[in-house]
Amino acid sequence: MVPWKRRYNIENSHLVVRIGRTYLAFFLNLPPKFRRLKRIHPLIKGVPRALVIVPTYNERENLPRLVPLILRQDPELEILVVDDGSPDGTGRIADEIACEEPRLHVLHRAGKLGLGTAYVAGFKWGLEHDFECMLEMDADFSHDPEHIPKFLEAIQRFDVVLGSRYLHGRVTVVNWPITRLLLSYFANVYARWVTGVPVADLTGGFKCFRREVLEAIPLDLVESNGYAFQIEMSFRAWRRRFRLGEIPIMFVDRDIGVSKMSRRIIWEAVWRVWRLRWLSIWGKL
Repeated sequence: MVPWKRRYNIENSHLVVRIGRTYLAFFLNLPPKFRRLKRIHPLIKGVPRALVIVPTYNERENLPRLVPLILRQDPELEILVVDDGSPDGTGRIADEIACEEPRLHVLHRAGKLGLGTAYVAGFKWGLEHDFECMLEMDADFSHDPEHIPKFLEAIQRFDVVLGSRYLHGRVTVVNWPITRLLLSYFANVYARWVTGVPVADLTGGFKCFRREVLEAIPLDLVESNGYAFQIEMSFRAWRRRFRLGEIPIMFVDRDIGVSKMSRRIIWEAVWRVWRLRWLSIWGKL
């Protein structure tokens, strides 16, 4: 392979112009995994059009406070609330806010179908509406909206950006009991050991994907539905050679409402990582 092809890993460009020692590649009819290079070049594209996906279930007290805090981070941001038929009327409140705020959208689902399927539904909605990147975010204020600009900056350099609670050996978690903190920390050590994904925080739920990543992952085949969903999405992206980056975040446990953590969610994460490893070995991801 000629040197410039080794450097840029490009095989199917139809036109390459050499100016001195600089090669300008005009990406024509490239496979999807190469098209993402076009989007991240600062001379070609600025801050991408972004959608913040917020799954909700009984978050009526948090949502009215959260929406304006998210939207003020950037005038181009939009929000999609995916409500699982909350008995406390969260979906109705979201509709009322959306009537006054055109940047808020609401997707209603019939019942409590799980975190993973809520995000998959949100990803599909975002792809259909031409968003260039999509953020995952909790509705309980454990994820600080003030971090969103950092995600939008980092997504210019990476394909997936993960908000990390354990970056560079530092633990940035507030108000968790020590048992919950140890469970989370060692769950990440375990998941990293099994999958090989080289990031500090695989189970975190504050993250950002470029649309090319979500287009490349067969969303209908994503199996995890609890917190293992976060591991699975990062693993599938990493195995497709997308670039994963991390930024430090401060994680604060919710002060209103009830945590959705359960033993079923924990055990799903324990065995799901081995299934992901097996699927990867057999080329079925």
